[in-house]
Amino acid sequence: MTIHVVKAGETVGSIAEFYGVDPARLASDNAVPASGALAVGQTLVVRFPRLVHAVQPGETLYAIADRYGTSVRSLWQNNFFLGGSTSIQAGETLVISYFDNKLGTASFNGYAYPFIASSLLDAELPYLTELTPFTYGIRSDGSLLPLEDDALLSAARQRGVRPVMHLSSLTETGQFDTERGSLILTDASVQKRLILEVQQTVLRRGYAGVDVDFEYLPGTLADAYAAFLSRLRRLLWSQGAFLWAALAPKTSADQPGLLYEGHDYAAVGAAVDAVLLMTYEWGYAYGPPMAVAPLGQVRAVLDYALTAVAPEKIFMGIPLYGYDWPLPFVQGSTRAESISNQRAIELAIQHNVAIQYDETAQAPFFHYTDAGGTIHEVWFEDARSLSARLALIAEYGFLGAGIWNLMRPFPQLWQLLASLYDIRESVPFG
Repeated sequence: MTIHVVKAGETVGSIAEFYGVDPARLASDNAVPASGALAVGQTLVVRFPRLVHAVQPGETLYAIADRYGTSVRSLWQNNFFLGGSTSIQAGETLVISYFDNKLGTASFNGYAYPFIASSLLDAELPYLTELTPFTYGIRSDGSLLPLEDDALLSAARQRGVRPVMHLSSLTETGQFDTERGSLILTDASVQKRLILEVQQTVLRRGYAGVDVDFEYLPGTLADAYAAFLSRLRRLLWSQGAFLWAALAPKTSADQPGLLYEGHDYAAVGAAVDAVLLMTYEWGYAYGPPMAVAPLGQVRAVLDYALTAVAPEKIFMGIPLYGYDWPLPFVQGSTRAESISNQRAIELAIQHNVAIQYDETAQAPFFHYTDAGGTIHEVWFEDARSLSARLALIAEYGFLGAGIWNLMRPFPQLWQLLASLYDIRESVPFG
């Protein structure tokens, strides 16, 4: 696998010819539009087939997998155009294996809202170990707010992906709530009801485990939060399920701020089976234009985390989105639009501007002027930035990564995952 950065005058055809690969597959794997339009500075993931198979009339994907001693899941990973479907046509060429130098084996968990397009979810699931539908919130009496997760659970099971229940301190308003989280941690009867409903939901819905995300907890509740997680873990273990928890991106134990103070890395790490480090949102909707996950800031969080949590219990967060800021930025009034990485590339093509790359932040960006004359600054993720972050999993010896989130298509990520790692298969807990 190599990452090609488009230069002026290049086309998909000329790039494919240079590397000796199929131009149609190169375009498909990188979601190049039918027009073939490219932006200068855009990245393309180029993969090199080792073994291919021409589909014969009457053949099935299962038969082909059996013939080569591989799995249908592996064929999906090597052939993104299949979209997680078993439907194949005579004359199609399937890649059985690539010339890849893997960094190791890793788990990948993805978060999705119930309204995700089924075709998008089907295409992404073969690259995941776990799927976490977002989210079961909590009422003031400790009962769970419902989640329409039927379709997500069904799709995950069909593709061998473990479903994980997401429990958060979101309320009926759809916002993380400090008071709701505090209530759960300080009222024994409310907490008891919540834990019971979580256990029942795990059993009834067939979840493999629970991922807890309580945000904006005051430091005075740090011990109570860890104790709650420890209690929940013991009870989940009794029914064969695991427990994870999300951690705010801290760089020191005493980091001030409501987002950080309630998360004691060492205590939470000891109380759960794995943690997700939320290593993103430095660039955010109401903040100044900058990378969503600058590599230096990400490394600072990872370095601190290793002082408190074993690396094999850590998922690092990977953002799958960007932001578009109108300029000039005015604190308190400017709001950036959250956009997909694919949309960012489309904007660069539409406005005929070159994509630049910040070597310090390890992130792409560009400026454009809209029809009304307003200048915009866009930061997003491309194959270079994602590859730099994914490499940290192997460098630090982490369990894997949590992808926030799966709602917007960006095929380059999945090409990178399949090229860089053997994606851990889902196995029953224990």
